[in-house]
Amino acid sequence: MNTKFNTLEIQITNQVATIWLNRPDIRNAFNEVMISELIKAFNEVSSLEEVRVIVMRGRGKSFCAGADLNWMRDVATYSYEQNYKESLQLSDCFYTIYNCPKPTIAVVHGAAIGGANGLLSACDMAVCDDETVFSLSEVKIGIVPACISPYVIKRVGEYGARELMLTGRRINGKEAEHFRLVNKSLPTAELDAYLADLIALLMSSGPKAMTQCKTLIDQVSNKITLQEALGYTAKMIAEIRASEEGQEGMAAFLEKRKPKWNI
Repeated sequence: MNTKFNTLEIQITNQVATIWLNRPDIRNAFNEVMISELIKAFNEVSSLEEVRVIVMRGRGKSFCAGADLNWMRDVATYSYEQNYKESLQLSDCFYTIYNCPKPTIAVVHGAAIGGANGLLSACDMAVCDDETVFSLSEVKIGIVPACISPYVIKRVGEYGARELMLTGRRINGKEAEHFRLVNKSLPTAELDAYLADLIALLMSSGPKAMTQCKTLIDQVSNKITLQEALGYTAKMIAEIRASEEGQEGMAAFLEKRKPKWNI
């Protein structure tokens, strides 16, 4: 990648792109620059043929402490029109991550406060260490977790969201796993090994099949009725079975060998 980022660091190794939130001095709190750069980074990394999995992490002591206080001071003085424009960009950031065609994993440590929960919830999977502190604390300062709500509610459901969003209480990693805010919470020493195993599982799957699977889940969950799904799902599987990757995968299964993407 040729793009230089001010708030992010991108590493690509063994077909895995790691997008590091890189403002460790303020616990990776986000501002309008980081939001814009996250949109650009996910779009650019998604377009790279050599990348099959995208991981998002935070440098330093925390994954992300939420919104940058200096940015919040500025936002507090904005007009409605300015606030709407800034908020729309934030919503676009979460939507870009959610719609990423590659599998995405958030690896969370330290703290995930406020809007940070939107970043991790927009990813396909999220893992954390047991000591991580999570809080949807917006109500404590008289605002609401509006832009992150579609993704957090998808993860934890309506009544989990009611408890976490209305109380704003802090929970640890195991509690976050209980709420399904993260898929798995582990001791710190076990986190990287678990991540490596998770990536290995993704690498054994067909790259195009995973992209199509993400589209399938989005369509069936959000955009079509059960009746519409009859034709949509039948058409999708028929097309994929006839595709080059589908033919290779089925041949490898029948011949009891690994498919080409898993060698």
